[in-house]
Amino acid sequence: MKKANSSNIEKDLKYLTEKIGVRLAGSKNERLAAEYIAEEFRKTGASVKIEEFPVSERAVTEEKLQVKTGGKWKEFPCSLFGSSPGTDGKTIEAPLVFFEAAVDYQRKDLSYLKGKAVLHLGCHIENAGNYKRLMDVKPAFLLFVDIRYPGVLPLADGLFPGYVAEMGAKPTVNVAYMDAWNWKKEGASAAKLKVSGGSRKSLSTNVIAEFTGTDDGIIFTGSHHDTQAGTPGADDNGSGVVYMLELARILSGKKLKRSVRLMAFGAEEQLSVGSAAYVRKHRGEIEKNGVFMFNVDSAASLLGWTEINFNGPEKLEKILVSYFQRQDIYFSLTRNIIPYTDQFPFAVCGVPGLWLSRRNCTAGRFFHHRRDEKMDKVSPEILSRLVNAGAEFIFDIGNVAKLPFKPEIPSELRQEIQKGWKDYFGGWKGLKIK
Repeated sequence: MKKANSSNIEKDLKYLTEKIGVRLAGSKNERLAAEYIAEEFRKTGASVKIEEFPVSERAVTEEKLQVKTGGKWKEFPCSLFGSSPGTDGKTIEAPLVFFEAAVDYQRKDLSYLKGKAVLHLGCHIENAGNYKRLMDVKPAFLLFVDIRYPGVLPLADGLFPGYVAEMGAKPTVNVAYMDAWNWKKEGASAAKLKVSGGSRKSLSTNVIAEFTGTDDGIIFTGSHHDTQAGTPGADDNGSGVVYMLELARILSGKKLKRSVRLMAFGAEEQLSVGSAAYVRKHRGEIEKNGVFMFNVDSAASLLGWTEINFNGPEKLEKILVSYFQRQDIYFSLTRNIIPYTDQFPFAVCGVPGLWLSRRNCTAGRFFHHRRDEKMDKVSPEILSRLVNAGAEFIFDIGNVAKLPFKPEIPSELRQEIQKGWKDYFGGWKGLKIK
């Protein structure tokens, strides 16, 4: 079988990150990326189509944060969360309260946060009950601190659309960990926030390419082409997109018993909105013919180690390991449910799958959602080796006479998957875009 070409991977990555750049869901740049991906897929002879779906586009024209320390107002950088409202261009001033989220949600009464600028130590509220309690007390605005990455830059991130749709939201921005540290050290007492713009209705796209097999059965492969605010997303997820493009070049012209469907999803950074939209639209086909979902996201870190999160039968897990070891690739394996990837909505349909990625620190990747996530952070050569392992696995599963495993999700995971589908994604009905 033909091997991956690192020069192709580098070319594609440079186009996405340097020629196009930041690719916010629903934006012009995200559409440019989708068109580029579609054209590269067409060159391989795959059948290609683009499907649109509604999203909330982050459209911020100004964001200004001031914090009062030592009796003086000082300005600090911040980044409005996706799905968060702005302040309609008005400046909101409020007393600053430090909220240690890991333990402070144990308090029976959160009313002391009413009307306050809440510095929330932790950027994800993964408990719907806690989110509701916070919204019910009506803070003035929220300053989220990403405790995974104690750096000097504010990261970009987003609120869970399901929570926002059901319980609303207050203006929420991310702030740098070390800024928050210094505010505490210096006794900061108040904050002012002004955000012009916020979110607006738009359309995002899923790009779907297929090499059609002779029999029933579909192997899905996926990535996402959007980014968070301010970042060119060389790794997250330029790496996944170019993995799909090079995989398509390797499979081009090959005969297959089972179809291989390669996809680049939009709006993953809003909690896999694109892949969820695809699964809702094609649910019957996925449940009937889905064999496997091979998702690649943030898989090219220059230094680090490869990780696979796997949800599927034990027989398939052993097969998967063998294909990577043939390429002298070893990886850390996890089996927990992770609703933050494009593989998750397919698991809801009962399709086994994986998320292929690379970490470079215990929290993930030190440049996560940062402005400096550029070409110097990724390795086309490392990604090439990962493509070769994935291509052989997908090709052989696509051609074996009889599948050596039952394409299903282990029963002990199904209840947790369905709960996450309802809580974070709004279930099969979905969420209304505001």
